[in-house]
Amino acid sequence: MTTAERNTFEIAGRPIGPGHPPYVVAELSANHNGDLGRALAVVEMAKDAGADAVKLQTYTADTMTIDHDSPEFRISGGLWDGRSLHELYEEAHTPWDWHEALFDKARDVGITMFSAPFDSTAVDFLETLNVPAYKIASFEAVDLPLIARVAATGKPMIISTGMANHDEIGEAVQTARDAGNQNIVLLHCVSGYPAPPGDSNLRTIADIAEQFDVVVGLSDHTLGTAVSVAGVSLGATLIEKHVTLSREDRGPDSSFSLEPDELRLLVSSCREAWEALGRIDYERKESETGNAVFRRSLYVVQDIAAGETLTDAHVRSIRPGFGLAPKHLPDVLGRRARKSISRGTAMSWDLVE
Repeated sequence: MTTAERNTFEIAGRPIGPGHPPYVVAELSANHNGDLGRALAVVEMAKDAGADAVKLQTYTADTMTIDHDSPEFRISGGLWDGRSLHELYEEAHTPWDWHEALFDKARDVGITMFSAPFDSTAVDFLETLNVPAYKIASFEAVDLPLIARVAATGKPMIISTGMANHDEIGEAVQTARDAGNQNIVLLHCVSGYPAPPGDSNLRTIADIAEQFDVVVGLSDHTLGTAVSVAGVSLGATLIEKHVTLSREDRGPDSSFSLEPDELRLLVSSCREAWEALGRIDYERKESETGNAVFRRSLYVVQDIAAGETLTDAHVRSIRPGFGLAPKHLPDVLGRRARKSISRGTAMSWDLVE
């Protein structure tokens, strides 16, 4: 059994690993804008666009931080400049009393749903909803007690690595394994909002797989879909992207989220990129068979009399491909014609002495 086969596992019956199409996760995050109806619509949209799963975030402002006005609790710079942490999380959180309706909607439309818990109380709550998997957010990748708690559920874990260095990633993986969980996906991630494509360093994806012996994916915060598609071509088996019904509706995460048509394009493009990877293969493909006749081959381009010595004025490498292969030109030149040969005749060995 190969490493890839050994590490492949399932979320709600869908296999995830290098031998399977990329698993696309649509991240709702704060793009409900405080409206349950909008959140439900995002679930429907993700299903229609072909995503495999919708991911929530399960926290409250008070489980994330405290309401405090000192500078340490206020954001300086970036997308949320000037806001207090408590204020931002109060706006962005998905109310816990919405979760049951959201999970019911996911079941109704036929899409998998899971969540990222941000403390142990969220894990306890999500267990009552029988979630099929858990996500550890980048900012929580250093919260080893939380990782241990999630790992102890025995359910697949998706861990984002944004901001984590090599040692911190290793500690997170080892903590999960020590708690008995082997079903781990590490997501290469740059926790910039949005992240510049030049920061992506997608070659890290293959190195993560080798260094930590896990299935690897990509949590992509760049604008557009190109980086995600490139990630699949470099080995990402799971792609996570923030989604919204419309960026015009605004919201904490809307500026770097995909709209419905973009999510649809992401799903199809990632699938095509994965299919294009294929296998190592030097044989002629079925789609090429009919075009082989348009390769170059040796043809008589000037009438030749019987017994005449062939020169490069008589024989050339041209299209189509019904004659001898071009590599035989040196062997043909200098020989004499067995019989008269007309211009336009495909060259063959029986035409020369």
